[in-house]
Amino acid sequence: MKYNRTAVFAAGFAALTLLTACGGQEKSAAPAPEPAPAESTAPAAESSAAPAGSTDSAEITKPGTELKVGDRAVVPFKYGTKQTGTIAITVDSIDLGPAADLAAVGEKAKGLVPVYIRLTVENVGGTDLAHSTVRLRAQGPDGRSTGVVVTGDIPKCKSEAAPKDFTTAGAKYETCELQAVREGSSVGAATYTDQEKVKDAPIVWKK
Repeated sequence: MKYNRTAVFAAGFAALTLLTACGGQEKSAAPAPEPAPAESTAPAAESSAAPAGSTDSAEITKPGTELKVGDRAVVPFKYGTKQTGTIAITVDSIDLGPAADLAAVGEKAKGLVPVYIRLTVENVGGTDLAHSTVRLRAQGPDGRSTGVVVTGDIPKCKSEAAPKDFTTAGAKYETCELQAVREGSSVGAATYTDQEKVKDAPIVWKK
């Protein structure tokens, strides 16, 4: 599997591209006859069931949410035409690497330094999401795109697909997203825009 990824890595280097960014309680509420405690007991049982459903719904991270590195976002996920489910993404770190790490790319990487976005992906829904991939983008301190698009990976930052056993709730894997910025620039955040609902309102992890 690693040898196949090396081939993708080489192709990714060739595709390195530069783009310009455009930049209490109810029982004591009132005097009540003897049956009152029984009446207040029933609503209490109902209310304990209702929050269970609303808690499940609230787990989904809303589009446009701003998080910090180390925080976890839960999102609906679709990969290809058949694989759907719910995943959690935790951005573990966002780091700049030395320009020398892109030396093998050649002239296409001149004036660029790599950005390493390391993340952990968890299968929350328990559906079969084997071999799926998750992509994040780097964002400048001003909240805009870095103006650089990178496809591929390098030895220090290998993009991993979900393993074949990524099919049960709680399954996890780690991966690294390679991005880049121009020399002298910095990176302020990583964004997730990979699904339809978050394309116009990305989920953001700030440093």
